[in-house]
Amino acid sequence: MEPAANYQCDVLVVGSGAAGLTTALQLADTLKVTVLSKSALTEGSTFYAQGGIAAVFDKNDSIESHIEDTLVAGAGLCDPAAVKFTTENARDSLQWLIDAGVGFDKVESDGQSPTYHLNREGGHSHRRILHAADATGRAVQTTLQEQVLKHPNITVLERYNAVDLITGQHIGADPGCYGAYIWNRMEEQVETIAANFVVLATGGASKVYQYTSNPDIASGDGIAMAWRAGCSIANMEFNQFHPTCLFHPNAQSFLLTEALRGEGAVLKRPDGSRFMPDFHELAELAPRDVVARAIDYEMKRLGADCMFLDISHKPKEFIEQHFPTIMDKCLSLGIDMSSETIPVVPAAHYTCGGVRTDLHAQTDVPNLYAVGEVACTGLHGANRMASNSLLECLVFARAAAKDILAKQSSKAPQTHLPSWDESQVSNSDEEVVIQHNWHELRLFMWDYVGIVRTTKRLERALHRIELLQREIHDYYANFRVSNNLLELRNLVQVAELIVRSALERKESRGLHYTLDYPKTMEKAEPTVLTPSH
Repeated sequence: MEPAANYQCDVLVVGSGAAGLTTALQLADTLKVTVLSKSALTEGSTFYAQGGIAAVFDKNDSIESHIEDTLVAGAGLCDPAAVKFTTENARDSLQWLIDAGVGFDKVESDGQSPTYHLNREGGHSHRRILHAADATGRAVQTTLQEQVLKHPNITVLERYNAVDLITGQHIGADPGCYGAYIWNRMEEQVETIAANFVVLATGGASKVYQYTSNPDIASGDGIAMAWRAGCSIANMEFNQFHPTCLFHPNAQSFLLTEALRGEGAVLKRPDGSRFMPDFHELAELAPRDVVARAIDYEMKRLGADCMFLDISHKPKEFIEQHFPTIMDKCLSLGIDMSSETIPVVPAAHYTCGGVRTDLHAQTDVPNLYAVGEVACTGLHGANRMASNSLLECLVFARAAAKDILAKQSSKAPQTHLPSWDESQVSNSDEEVVIQHNWHELRLFMWDYVGIVRTTKRLERALHRIELLQREIHDYYANFRVSNNLLELRNLVQVAELIVRSALERKESRGLHYTLDYPKTMEKAEPTVLTPSH
C-alpha cells in the first residue's frame, strides 16, 4: 500500500495572488483549503500591479461598451461568451473586493457622497478603471491575504513549489487530479499533498524572456504542470510586452503604469519629438501591442537604448497625488518626472494564452481548475486590454469556487499516494550549468521570439529549446530537484509551447507579429496544442 500523503485538504490552491486568495476565501467557509505559495505571500504579480481593475461604474458607460472595447483589443480572437461573462460579473466582483476592505480612490462630487475615481487606459472608450492610487495590486493583495491568514479553514504553506500534479494515471484511478507533489524549499525535500480539487493560480510565464516586468516567480509552472498532466494549452504565442518599463540599471524592471498615458503622458524620441501619432490615431492611448511595437521600431531604427515618457507638462501636485509610487521610485534613481522625461523600454508583461478552461475555470482534467493568468479563458484573445487581468482573476476565481462547491461531497481525499522517488538521484555539483542554461534560454527567447518574429528565428529558437530539453531531462533524472532546476524545467516547456504556437499561426494578429506573414487572416482561430500522452 502507498504511504499516506504528508498533507491533505479538500481543495489545494497553487498560487497566492488575487486569483488564488479569492478562490480560497470563496471556499473556506465550507471546505478545508490549503494555499501553496512559492515565495512569501506578497511576492506575486498581483502585489506589483499598478493600474487598476476595469468595471462599469460610470452612468455614461455600459457593459456593452466594455464588451466592445475588449473584443476590439483582442483582435478578433476573444471568445464572446467569456467576454460577456466577465464583464457582466465585473461589478459584483468589485463590490465583493470593496466589501472585503479594499479602499479604491474616491472623488467628491457636488455635495453628494463621494464616487469612485475612474481612470481611463489604452483601449477603453470610457473611464472605468477603479484604482488605489498607482498601487492597486498592493491594496488588493494585502487586503485578501489579511483575511486568508485569519481564516481557520485555510492553511498557507509558504516557500513551497508545486513540482507535478498527481493524476489518475499515477495511482491507477479514474481520470482526474488527486493532489500534487510539492517541494519544501526550507527542508529541500519533495512531499505529497492530497486533495479532492486542485486550483492552479500560478500566474504567467514572462520570466521566459530576458526583460520582464514580472517578479522572479513568474516561471510558467502551472502551464507546464497542466501540460504534463494532459491539459490542452491555447494561444501561447500571444505574450504581451508592456510598452513602458523604466530603463535604468537599478530599476529591476519597474513598470510605469498605462494610467500615466491615460492622464496625458506622451512618448518621445531622444531628440524630444513625439512619435505615437505616426503609428496610430489614438497615439499614446493605442492598444499595448501597437505602442510596444512602435517603441521597438523606433529603438531599432535609431539604434537607441530607450525611448522617453514625458508627463512633466502636468502640475507637480497632480503627479504626486496620482502617481506617488512611481514618483518616489524615479526620485530614488535621480529622475524627477515632474520636470524631466523618464527613459522607457518594452518588457514581457503578460501571458494571454495558457491552460484552456471553460466558464467554470475547469480544465480538460476532471477536478483540476485554472484561474488568473495561468488560464486561457478566451477573455483576452490576441491582446489583453488594460485592467482586465485582475478582473479576470476575481470573476473566474468566484466561478471556480461556485463549481467546486456544487460538486463537492463529503468524501475524504485519496490520501495514499505514491511517494516521490529519489532513490536513484544524487546532489548536483554543477549548479552553474543550470544558471548558464537559464540565461541562454531567456536571451534567445528575447532575440528570436520577441515583439517582432520571423519563421527562421522561431525555428532557430525551437532547435535550441530541444537541445536544452534533453540536457534538463538528463539533469532531472539524475539529480535532486532544486528551485532553479524546477523553474528551468517549466520555463523550457513553456518556451516550447510558445514557439510551437507561434509557428502554427501563419498571420500577424494582435501581439503576434511576424515579418513572414504580415497580413491578418479573415477568420480568427485559437491556436490549441494538445498533449500526445
